[in-house]
Amino acid sequence: MKSCEIPTEDMLSHPIHLNLGETESDFLHAKRAAEDLAKSYYSDPMLLSWFSRACGCYSPHETECCEEGRPSWVSYAESRGGNLTIDVNNEDYVFIFRGKQELS
Repeated sequence: MKSCEIPTEDMLSHPIHLNLGETESDFLHAKRAAEDLAKSYYSDPMLLSWFSRACGCYSPHETECCEEGRPSWVSYAESRGGNLTIDVNNEDYVFIFRGKQELS
């Protein structure tokens, strides 16, 4: 993984911080917790991109590394309507969702 793909808080748009209080949280646990939190904001959030510091991986992989000082997976999600960023345990895991407001 290239260092420019590792996020810092200033690269994320208005992240919501989620502290699981566990030093050994795994990806699936973090993902489920982020999805549950996203559902408290939107009824049907769609996960667009994610990052895991533990395995050094992210999705999706784009050909360009950093665009405008941001990881490609962040730019990818935001260009596709990503409007909810959940930062788990201070960038150990980051999940970007797209959610729609409910009609009232």
